[in-house]
Amino acid sequence: MGRFPVGRRLRVLDVGMGRGAQALRLARAGHQVTGVEQDPVMIAAVREELAGEPEGIRERMRIVEGDGRDTGVHFRPGSFDVVLCHGVLLQVEEPDALLAGLGRMLAPGGLLSLLVRNGDAPAMRAGLSGDWAGALEAFSTVSYGLKRLTSTLAGIGAPLHTWYGVRVFTDTAADDADLPGDLEALLAAEERAGRTDPYRGVAALLHLCGVRG
Repeated sequence: MGRFPVGRRLRVLDVGMGRGAQALRLARAGHQVTGVEQDPVMIAAVREELAGEPEGIRERMRIVEGDGRDTGVHFRPGSFDVVLCHGVLLQVEEPDALLAGLGRMLAPGGLLSLLVRNGDAPAMRAGLSGDWAGALEAFSTVSYGLKRLTSTLAGIGAPLHTWYGVRVFTDTAADDADLPGDLEALLAAEERAGRTDPYRGVAALLHLCGVRG
């Protein structure tokens, strides 16, 4: 959000919004949010949560039932300042068409935020937990890595602006890390590792931000 002037109300599209945690948080912050979701159970959960919000927040939130690959059916190109697509590419076999559609939704200077599985380190989690068979199997897994995603973002007109590693340490944290002091230290270490090489390169997930030229 630091890319935009303080106080500006942004037009946000959340593709695959799930239970709406991100969408609702942004609506509460004053932004105009449209959530796209195809799972009726998830949509029902969002509507139930939204029903308990003040009228002003309900008015800022729109829910569209549909597939994230069909954004061109529902919206005009350049309709949004921010497009979120978190966790969706994990379920799409060939995501290039989806990403191209999301890129078209961005207004000039708009931000595309992606959260994806880190295809550059698929064996890391299994190996750290001692699942050697799983680690060996993961080496043959084909998934999007940073290099390919960087190329894809450039190709859709939203070149990579910055990126972070997500779940560098938290996946293997001890159960007693929920104590207040331990949790604070864990989150501080996780945040630092997520923006520092070489640690971010072996995170479970990648958070990439592309900006429309």
